[in-house]
Amino acid sequence: MMNASFRPAADLFSELNRLQSVLDQVFRPAERSSIRALTGASFPVINVGTTPETIEVMALAPGLDPASLQLSIDRGLLVIAGERKSNVPESGDGVSVYAQERFTGDFRRVVSLPDEADPAKVDATYREGILRITVAKRESSKPRRIEVS
Repeated sequence: MMNASFRPAADLFSELNRLQSVLDQVFRPAERSSIRALTGASFPVINVGTTPETIEVMALAPGLDPASLQLSIDRGLLVIAGERKSNVPESGDGVSVYAQERFTGDFRRVVSLPDEADPAKVDATYREGILRITVAKRESSKPRRIEVS
């Protein structure tokens, strides 16, 4: 059985390793192509794509309370923020945690939206651990047929 005095040091080193990983990704710009390429320690993991009518953002975010999610769009940036609570029992009373790789705590992801995104037409749903955000494209950015007279 592990001595309780060793767990905080192990947690500290785990957190320092995670921080080092994030800093390595931030300060090695030659190895990433855009803000969307900053992954690894980021939560939630996201996919961004488009259809002819919409911009689709899918965030893999299991274990969240939908009421804890905060979404906003400002100046072409979509912000996904919230908190993921731990379901690991507190140490003590015979409980020992040997590993905890699942992210817990506050998070914030920022996604740069294309110019054709219409911030007035956004829909968000959270089902089965997936946050799906649909942003409509502006009518002026959609292709249209022009009749020649």
